[in-house]
Amino acid sequence: MKNSRILAATAIAPIIWGTTYVVTSEILPDGRPLLASVLRALPAGLILLAVTRSLPRGAWWWKSLVLGTLNIGAFFAFLFISAYRLPGGVSATLGAINPLIVAILAVALLHEAINRRALTAAGIGLVGVAMLVLTPDAALDAVGVLAGLAGGLSTAFGVILTKKWGRPTSLLAFTGWQLVAGGLVLTVPMLLIEGLPSHLTAANLGGYAWLAIAGGAVSYFLWFRGILALPPARVTLLSFFAPLVATILGWAVLGQTLAPLQWLGAVATLGAVLLGNTNAPTKAPQQRELVPASAGNVSG
Repeated sequence: MKNSRILAATAIAPIIWGTTYVVTSEILPDGRPLLASVLRALPAGLILLAVTRSLPRGAWWWKSLVLGTLNIGAFFAFLFISAYRLPGGVSATLGAINPLIVAILAVALLHEAINRRALTAAGIGLVGVAMLVLTPDAALDAVGVLAGLAGGLSTAFGVILTKKWGRPTSLLAFTGWQLVAGGLVLTVPMLLIEGLPSHLTAANLGGYAWLAIAGGAVSYFLWFRGILALPPARVTLLSFFAPLVATILGWAVLGQTLAPLQWLGAVATLGAVLLGNTNAPTKAPQQRELVPASAGNVSG
């Protein structure tokens, strides 16, 4: 029962992430993927650091940098580049390779038993997402495609290392460390390549606030909680909700039409999530808690 509640709460994260595409295309200023990435990560991370008053210690400085780069910095940059250059659903499809990669890496790097159910569900979900969003008139862009694939690969390795290393502090602080690290990694490239905008509208600011608070702090707190508590191959199947929500919002908000094949893809996508998360072992692998939260913090 507890695992089911954690799984349900974790699902909120990719549901929120599914709004990224419509927010990017309709609300944010054009052509600023790095600015969007920095403003999604850094303010949210700084708020969590201010609340927790906790900084990494020892090896966790470089571990936080690695995790922050994979889970946040590189992933956000690739995500927004893809979202700016491709239709939202197409971009989300490319990121949908993530559950399949995670299922394979969990065996190779975490030495978990081969989870055929998760592998099958990941394959079905990938096909379902492709049916859902790859319409005949979907525009493809080489840079956008490569960015989407790179984003899925980056976050897959981030998930596996998050599970392998565990966390030495409270989950809020752990989330804040990664958001700050990811934002800082992108700050200099953002200033050099894009610079600061001369003007932002109220709608722009509202879009960035949504991405930072809901899409950053809240989502990643729930996501890391799920990754640390449950088998990663199961949790990452929930990421199929992101392209599903992106497509539904395109239909409901932007007036895009859905063909019968797309509705069938939606059913297959939901079926993949259910397949991977039912009748599975209820006992999750032991979480790697390194030290008590109070002993791993530096208050400031």
